[in-house]
Amino acid sequence: MDKPHAPATERNREPILAALRRHFSDRHHVLEIGSGTGQHAVHFAAALPHLIWQSSDRPEYLSGIRLWLHEARLPNTPAPIALDVNAPPALPPRHDAVFTANTLHIMSWPEVERLFALLPSLMTPGALLCCYGPFNYGGRFTSASNAQFDAALKLDDPRRGIRDIEAVDALARDAGFVLVEDIEMPANNRCITWRRERLGNRA
Repeated sequence: MDKPHAPATERNREPILAALRRHFSDRHHVLEIGSGTGQHAVHFAAALPHLIWQSSDRPEYLSGIRLWLHEARLPNTPAPIALDVNAPPALPPRHDAVFTANTLHIMSWPEVERLFALLPSLMTPGALLCCYGPFNYGGRFTSASNAQFDAALKLDDPRRGIRDIEAVDALARDAGFVLVEDIEMPANNRCITWRRERLGNRA
């Protein structure tokens, strides 16, 4: 079996890494939700060796992630774990950071809601949540290319689509998070960071 490969992951990894260097400098145990191919896990764990980088995804993606981790043989990348928001596992709340990239527009909106409801049970107080991907602001696309991307997503699955940041932030606040930073990234993406301040209403 060949390792899975996503070219976009290589294009976006350095800008994301710059943000993670700032926010995760004092973190210890990161849970990556929706690790996909595993390329991000290998790159970020190698660049940030002080972190234990725990990759996760739905069961069907784990074999590809294992191939990347096995080839890299990094000491800070434990075996990937299965995590599906529709059947969430019982994990200890030991993660002081969560990272996810390009997942919210792939999930249906009810799945996004379940993800944010799940987060407080996975994270320590004061933990950071960092989400990378495209977002709408004020109900509007930030670029023509994002509008085209959204149309393609919905053509593939009507439940998919670029999310409104206001709606996502409301879920985060309801789960006990406060917005720390929202920065522009290349290719009309954003990197948005929240901090867990209190027990969420849904926890």
